Amino acid sequence: MITWLNDDHDPLPSTAAALPPGSEAPGLLAAGGRLDVARLREAYARGIFPWYGVGQPILWWSPDPRMVLMPAEFRLSRSLRKTIARFVRTPGCEVRIDAAPRRVLEACAGTPRPGQDGTWIVPAMVEAYLRWHAAGDVHSVETWVDGELVGGLYGVNLGRMFFGESMFAHRSDASKIALAALVCFCRAHAIDMIDCQQNTAHLASFGAREIPRREFERRLGPRVAAPSPPDWTYDPSLWRQLLRPQDAPRPEDSGP
Repeated sequence: MITWLNDDHDPLPSTAAALPPGSEAPGLLAAGGRLDVARLREAYARGIFPWYGVGQPILWWSPDPRMVLMPAEFRLSRSLRKTIARFVRTPGCEVRIDAAPRRVLEACAGTPRPGQDGTWIVPAMVEAYLRWHAAGDVHSVETWVDGELVGGLYGVNLGRMFFGESMFAHRSDASKIALAALVCFCRAHAIDMIDCQQNTAHLASFGAREIPRREFERRLGPRVAAPSPPDWTYDPSLWRQLLRPQDAPRPEDSGP
């Protein structure tokens, strides 16, 4: 049995109560409640996230094991490194953070996913995370070409922890460029773990791996308790972390 949350005052249950691997819905912990900022902060600080579809109640999850990407372990293929090097050298190509969060969330919601019928980013989810963005914890990392938004991702930042939610691409490799930029930002701001929630081959190709839920929660506590980065502006000089010296942006490429 899973817990039903009748109102905002019902506490989220222990993650140990989530349905186990091999069950019909592994990781399902609770249902009901509301998607307000206080509840979302409470949930994410404990490694719990909402995931549900149209016509369903809000479903709260805590899977075991948990897929994570350590920025220090990020794997950059030779072809993507060349793509990024070309991107940073091309006028009109840039990464922005939080320039168009609604467009990013709506594009993620509208992107078809292999093996999924419809989207879990329902309109109520979009509006809830935009309210959370206004409160300062949700961020979008965006790939722009000649003033056009061509790809990106969004997620949640609590302390020195980033929880990845979804990404989209309207041009080849645009979401991968945004992910690489997020990794650069995280490395520069002592965010050393990115939650990826579920295991996918795509994320594994970048170095993401599974860890037991107990280990995830042990690491989560001190990271969430730390102060968040005060400035989420993307500095193009951060690309130097991934690129060879001859490919990295020159100081004059970074702007004022």
